[in-house]
Amino acid sequence: MQQIQPKLTLIGAGPGDPELITVKGLKAIQQARVILYDALSSNELLDYAPANCLRRFVGKRAGMHVYSQDEINRMIVKYALTYGNVVRLKGGDSFVFGRGQEEMAFAQQFGIAAEVVPGISSAISVPAVNKIPVTARNVSEGFWVITGNTQHRNLSRDLEHAIQANTTVVILMGMSKLAEIAAVYSAAGKGDIPAAIIQNGTLPTQKMGLGRVANLVETAATHDLHNPAILIIGEVVRFHESFQALQSKVSEELKIAV
Repeated sequence: MQQIQPKLTLIGAGPGDPELITVKGLKAIQQARVILYDALSSNELLDYAPANCLRRFVGKRAGMHVYSQDEINRMIVKYALTYGNVVRLKGGDSFVFGRGQEEMAFAQQFGIAAEVVPGISSAISVPAVNKIPVTARNVSEGFWVITGNTQHRNLSRDLEHAIQANTTVVILMGMSKLAEIAAVYSAAGKGDIPAAIIQNGTLPTQKMGLGRVANLVETAATHDLHNPAILIIGEVVRFHESFQALQSKVSEELKIAV
């Protein structure tokens, strides 16, 4: 009998479009004995796994966790020791608010080798496919990626520092904190900064709302935007053609009013 070589491979599946996974990630899926996958936008990637591969859904849907993080950690170890090659398939990148490091560290305690296959994070790819650069010369010299949902369900305190940096801010998992985010910017005197909310980025079902950061709640309501979505806040949002059209419309309305 072939000796089992336990291994964990963390794969970032990308922002949603199944074609945005890396070639290396796809090859790792083709060699998997077990795949533990999150709530991917499409199960198409699972079709590349071997016919005898065990597939287990361990993500969350509609806010309901199927398994706790501790349970997922133990499953990784159990399956790796039993079957050998375990693929942990996550949306985006495993190391960008994906808890990949926690899973890798837990597996390594049991002598399980670990490999990381980076994925394309939604923080840069979703703005990019919508022609919004996170950096642009003379506009934004950097960008912050912040979580809107910390371990204690709070908005990250880093937001206050990011606002002062005058750079692009991308907020993941922030839809439940729209009013709070708008208030923080408004309190800093920066409520007029352009902002975009993009739901289901890179997918055919993508929806978008554009406006000012002070009006995030209204923008989401007007366009019926919900999770999963990301927020892009900064002058770079002006590069989107729809924002330019929106600005022209507002300018014309102001002229008529005067």
